[in-house]
Amino acid sequence: MQTRRILRLALPPARTLWVAIAFGALSGACAVALLGVSAWLITRAAEQPALMYISMAVVGVRAFALGRAFFRYLERLAGHDAAFARLGAIRTDLFARLVPLGPDGIGARRDAGGRRGESARGGELLARLADDVDELPDFALRVVQPLVSGGIVVLASVVAAFLFLPAAGIALLVTLTAALVVGTLVNRWAAGASERRIAPLRAAVSAAVNDLVTNVEVLIAFDGLATAGERVRSAGARLTAAMRTRATGLGLTAGAVSLLAGAATLLALAGGIPALQEGRLDGPSLAVVALLPLAVFEVFGSLPLAFGAWRRVRASAERIAATAPATVPDGVPVDRASATALHVTSVPDLRVRLKSAHWPGSSSPVLRDVAFELRAGERVVLTGSTGAGKTALAHVLTRFLDLDGSYTIDGADVRSVRQDDVRRVVGLVEQQPYLFDSDLRQNLLFARETATDEELLAVLERVGLGEWTRSRGGLDTPVGERGALVSGGQAQRIALARALLADFPVLVVDEPTANVDAAVADRIVRDILRTAADDGRTVLLISHTDVPDDLLTRRLHLEAGTLVA
Repeated sequence: MQTRRILRLALPPARTLWVAIAFGALSGACAVALLGVSAWLITRAAEQPALMYISMAVVGVRAFALGRAFFRYLERLAGHDAAFARLGAIRTDLFARLVPLGPDGIGARRDAGGRRGESARGGELLARLADDVDELPDFALRVVQPLVSGGIVVLASVVAAFLFLPAAGIALLVTLTAALVVGTLVNRWAAGASERRIAPLRAAVSAAVNDLVTNVEVLIAFDGLATAGERVRSAGARLTAAMRTRATGLGLTAGAVSLLAGAATLLALAGGIPALQEGRLDGPSLAVVALLPLAVFEVFGSLPLAFGAWRRVRASAERIAATAPATVPDGVPVDRASATALHVTSVPDLRVRLKSAHWPGSSSPVLRDVAFELRAGERVVLTGSTGAGKTALAHVLTRFLDLDGSYTIDGADVRSVRQDDVRRVVGLVEQQPYLFDSDLRQNLLFARETATDEELLAVLERVGLGEWTRSRGGLDTPVGERGALVSGGQAQRIALARALLADFPVLVVDEPTANVDAAVADRIVRDILRTAADDGRTVLLISHTDVPDDLLTRRLHLEAGTLVA
């Protein structure tokens, strides 16, 4: 049902679609008429009639030759304009469906530690989704338009052949039917599987190249560059093999159709020569009957390929539907119809009584029997081994992940208020913060677009980046794609500066020291907790590193999804 809705969304409005179909049918009709009139003209001219008897045919040849190219251009122009105009609506609809799912409801399952399955790695998922969306215009351009406009021309040609010679019309109909069946089966056998695999394989190549380029320093340091390069070559080889298989299938389909076009011509001659001898058909008409199948099959050639394009487009629509389902997966919180605004005038108290929580797509709980409170102004560190559920708890607090139990903010149940309001109160600084490929200013204004340069410089000073910012040229300093031009510690500090600008009363900081050395890690942790203490905001710090007791209110420890301290 969701797949059909996506395909309907990809179709242009009927008015513009039928305009393109009409131009396509006119172009095909001109191509058939051109060969038919040319055959008649050449044969009739051989009889040396007066020019007045063939002048109309001469004009017709010129008109149909110009008309074929002219209407083909208009068909391409109208069809592509209408199909690509739908991409905006498709992307808008897709974005509207992805936003309520993110980040935990998008893609494949997660394991107990919150890691995505291999098929849903961020870069690969994005590349595959982009390729699948770009494939959708082919539904109108390579499926609907060729089938309808080509079908109209083919049926009209069969009728015309039948009017010239019934046997020729029947033979043309039989060979066209056989060509449709054989061409579709050959295309499906030779290229069907590869067409469905090309988009995922392109995504795999993109992900492998991205991993190699973004992690080249680490790969060189740990002698993993050769392995990563081999992974790129292997992914490229699989993609090349799939594309070669598809090209082979297209070639075999075209060959099968051409063979049957020749058979149609032979059958037309087999019926037309006796009719000529019996006087039921003259010489020019025999030439038309004999050559008409060649023109018809030229138009017909796109029909079997349209069924191949249909399989490819349908596979893309199915993958899009799986990535952005119509219903929000279990485990992802959604706003109730009766949801109200959450009003917080000061740093609130948080109270959690969690029975269980699980990642979307997973039946086993990642958290169970977790009960604790975060009182206003507390600075709490949460520790635990990898896979214990620390990130899951952070996502529960920020309402990316739903829970079975109760969670209140100053006594207000989070299920009764708007989720966006909860996220304005409880902010998350992720383990790997995302930095936009822009300058430092734009990466900070993302948190508060009304902030002045003075406010931005002040918050950078607070997180320990003041001197660094001045040495790099100020707020115009580029950070590179995904923060490629800054270190891991600097990226964490920029993310903390964004959180301070957003002025979250409660801040959840997930593993801020995961990608930095011990000395830098200690300074980052101290800066986070001291800044929170100065502002009076509540902080839940998820960390593997030791945190001095003098900076903390208390400690929590999570083990196997349960609080043990």
